[in-house]
Amino acid sequence: MNPSDQQKHLYDLLKDFSTAILVSRTADNGLHARPMAVAELQPDTHAYFVTDARSPKASEIEAHPEVLVTFQSSSEFATLYGSASVVRDRALVDRLWSEAWRVWFPGGKDDPNLVLISVAPKSGEYWDNSGVEGIKYVFEGLKAYFKGERVNPSETMNAKVRLGS
Repeated sequence: MNPSDQQKHLYDLLKDFSTAILVSRTADNGLHARPMAVAELQPDTHAYFVTDARSPKASEIEAHPEVLVTFQSSSEFATLYGSASVVRDRALVDRLWSEAWRVWFPGGKDDPNLVLISVAPKSGEYWDNSGVEGIKYVFEGLKAYFKGERVNPSETMNAKVRLGS
C-alpha cells in the first residue's frame, strides 16, 4: 500500500469516531490523558476538539504543544502524533458548534471560554482488524499458532503513516 493509500485508510478509520483520548504533557513533565469530543476531522487528519480556555489542557498545550491522540473501537485502533494549539477563532467555533456541547457550555457557542484545540498531525499509525482484514488476520493467526510461528499483520491492517510537513 503506498503512503497516499495509507493516509486515506487512516482517515477512513478515524472519520467515524466521535471521541478520542488526548494526551498532553503536564507542567511537571508528566503525561495527562483525557477523553475529548471530536469537533472535526479533516481528510488530511487535522483534528479539532472543543475545550474550556480555563482547563488544564489549554495551559499544558500552550507550554508543550506536542500531543498524542488515540482512537479505539472493538476492532479499529489508531493514533495521531502532532502539534496542538489553542484556537480562539469565533467563526470556526460557530461553524463547528454542536448543541451537544451545551452541557459544558450552557451559554452556547458565544461562551467566551469555549475554544478549540487544533491538532496538526505529523504521523499516525493504525491497526485495522475490521471486516475482511479482521477475518484474514484471525485465519493467519490460527495458521501461525499451529505452526508455532509469529503472525505478521498486513499493511492494510497496520501501518505507520507520515502526515503533515
